[in-house]
Amino acid sequence: MIKRYLQKHVLVDLREKMVFISGPRQVGKTTLAQQIASDFFRDKYAYLNWDNREDRRIILAGTFPADKQLLIFDEIHKYRNWKNYLKGEYDKYKDRFQILVTGSARLDIYKKGGDSLLGRYHSYRLHPLSLGELSGERMTCNPFKEIGFGEDHKKQKELFNLLFKFGGFPEVFIKQSERALRRWHSQRVDRIIREDIRDIENIRDISVLQVLVEILPAKVGSLFSLNSLREDLDVTHKTISLWVEILEKFYYHFRIYPFQSNIIRALRKEPKLYLWDWSEISDEDVRIENLIASHLLKFCHFLFDTEGYRAQLYYLRDKEQREVDFLVVVDRRPWFCVEVKKSYKDIPVSLKYFGKKIKIPFIYEVVREENLDFIKDNIRVISASKFLSGLA
Repeated sequence: MIKRYLQKHVLVDLREKMVFISGPRQVGKTTLAQQIASDFFRDKYAYLNWDNREDRRIILAGTFPADKQLLIFDEIHKYRNWKNYLKGEYDKYKDRFQILVTGSARLDIYKKGGDSLLGRYHSYRLHPLSLGELSGERMTCNPFKEIGFGEDHKKQKELFNLLFKFGGFPEVFIKQSERALRRWHSQRVDRIIREDIRDIENIRDISVLQVLVEILPAKVGSLFSLNSLREDLDVTHKTISLWVEILEKFYYHFRIYPFQSNIIRALRKEPKLYLWDWSEISDEDVRIENLIASHLLKFCHFLFDTEGYRAQLYYLRDKEQREVDFLVVVDRRPWFCVEVKKSYKDIPVSLKYFGKKIKIPFIYEVVREENLDFIKDNIRVISASKFLSGLA
């Protein structure tokens, strides 16, 4: 069993507050919760799943086993009054039980009214497996310091190739089977829409939402226009905006936005879209960009969720159409930027321009080509497999 990167952080935070773990369906939330419970609480925990009728009866009645120390609530966000419920149970039992909550929707977004849970919980977002997590080469990384990279190049290459092909969701990554991957793709989206979204959201035309999901992989990495989608699906702007928001809440895709600064003439609206499961993408050049976007987002979320750094992921593009794929900032200050290429030919002009214009401390050209790591014009050209070893 793979030991997940959030385990020790969740365990520490459970001692003082509730802990919420959200993330995509089948990313390993329940497995992580039960692994923590079995490793550190032995038989002193109770796992309660809202989708199970008997567990739901126990939850609503509040008849928790007296001999337990940890309560795990899974998918409880499907309960209309879940926030009020957890607030009441926590206030009543905080000296008696530790409480761990998991869910496939964003537990910090679904506000169904009632009292706030603010100050009563720590929140984590569990991401798919990444190269740094799998390699075990956890680099110490502090904002505005240079990232450290692992040295086991053979292992890095092997893990990169596996992640590139099978994605980072544990079930298919562990199986490493093309047949399992095909079945995974055909079943996962249907379950998100017909089980998760339908349980919470009032969607009248599920079939059109499924068509939207089939369209989105072709939009990855390019400027994302709701108007274009609206025309493709012949629906109103309000409807397509709502559907895209819902799919994002349920971790099908994420969007990153252009970095805004008085120093550059930046675009102000258009985001770029990426998938949580990059293995869905058939174009290999787009897939590697998505894979790196996912690793960078995980890195930013990890810094925020565990250390409280306000790390955010953007891209750079100005009105003259100069563009850099990714920019990581902390407290609105640029830390490092990344341009992704299939192979090294030369340093992109846009990297040099933005690096000097907004004074980015560290600049990387990340390439799929192996065995590269050198500096030219103060820009580090590095193989993707090695670069990713330095992230969470």
